[in-house]
Amino acid sequence: MNLKDAKIGIIGLGYVGLPLAVEFGKKFPTFGFDINQKRVDELKDGTDSTLECSSDELAEASSLTYSTQLDDLSVCNVFIITVPTPVDKSNRPDLTPLIKASEAVGKVISKGDVVIYESTVYPGATEEDCIPVVETVSGLKYISSDSSKPCVSSPQQQTPNSKPPCDGFFAGYSPERINPGDKVRRLTNIVKITSGSTPEVADYVDALYRSILTVQTHKAPNIKVAEAAKVIENTQRDVNIALVNELAMIFSKVGIDTLDVLEAAGSKWNFLPFRPGLVGGHCIGVDPYYLSFKAQQAGYYPELISAQRRINDKMGQFVVDETVKLMLKKKITVNGARVLVLGITFKENCPDVRNTRVVDIVHGFEEYGADVSIYDPWANPEEVQREYGLSIITSNFQLQTSNYSAIVLAVAHDQFIEMSDSDIRALCTQNSVIFDIKNILPRELVDARL
Repeated sequence: MNLKDAKIGIIGLGYVGLPLAVEFGKKFPTFGFDINQKRVDELKDGTDSTLECSSDELAEASSLTYSTQLDDLSVCNVFIITVPTPVDKSNRPDLTPLIKASEAVGKVISKGDVVIYESTVYPGATEEDCIPVVETVSGLKYISSDSSKPCVSSPQQQTPNSKPPCDGFFAGYSPERINPGDKVRRLTNIVKITSGSTPEVADYVDALYRSILTVQTHKAPNIKVAEAAKVIENTQRDVNIALVNELAMIFSKVGIDTLDVLEAAGSKWNFLPFRPGLVGGHCIGVDPYYLSFKAQQAGYYPELISAQRRINDKMGQFVVDETVKLMLKKKITVNGARVLVLGITFKENCPDVRNTRVVDIVHGFEEYGADVSIYDPWANPEEVQREYGLSIITSNFQLQTSNYSAIVLAVAHDQFIEMSDSDIRALCTQNSVIFDIKNILPRELVDARL
């Protein structure tokens, strides 16, 4: 198994798969596969709608080919799966994209090939849920350290006393650590966890990723450890945010400014600088459910993880309820009131609307009978409509020709940070409420903040 002979197939060209395909495409023959023809066409034209890769970066990947044809991957000997792993309406893991991707790989994988999973899953999912699908479709056997007949990777590696050549395929797991919209921490300078189904394959997977990184890797002892490490990264962040969110709700009731408290406590050297807010996106708001699911399968009910999810998932409604209370105190009729929500993406300066919790705020106001408008210069209106059935304001002119009884600043886009006091006030009626979730507006301008 020689690194120089690698021909890499990337299955899924989203926020995770595309940067990976671009970096590998600078050094190896690489095929980027996606079932979305529109996505493939835009990439062929040198445009990335996720804004993770610039046109120049796409052009630098001279050995990268984009395709929607699975047969194009048949020349590959390394397959990397980077599809989403969402939860369903009951917050249970939805492995459908992962299973379909495994089926696709099973149709093109050959003896001695390696399939690597990057999608976030619970410990055991790769070998217990995904690999059996590849085995069934391909007719090949999965080779791991537990296999009854270990083998070398190819007939060329044989010696008179060596193990028999492989009649199956190998696997690895290297969890993604992409931070959408982050132009400082990029794929190449983030430490990568790697693992493989045998010690030799673990070394190969590790070397493969090291070839595109400017930093070190961390080679986990096995695939399950790598899976667990990934899923707890975001679970840990989730629990810390849940704590400050609960503190914000407490301090609101006792009349204390949460940010003042956090800044005071932050003067101690070991106080962690977490801030309250909405917890959405494809990682922090999802991954804990995967770990919770596996824990319950193992017969353990995860009390803290369940509690943190409940707290963070109700923050949107908390913001709505507090805003409505302030409106009533100012004698503003809520039913029929015009409310503006600034931002719909799940994080700042990023077009990603997956699992955004801002929709909780929109729906919460609608339940009170308010007329809600949404403005977000980063979001794709078609995607927002498709995902949530919501329309958004698409121009500054539309924004500036209306006046609102309440404004909720939900996402800290640079465009909102740069707005002056007069810009904000120009959007308000004479008697109005401003709730600043992100704590970016002057204190004297807002009525409430988290």
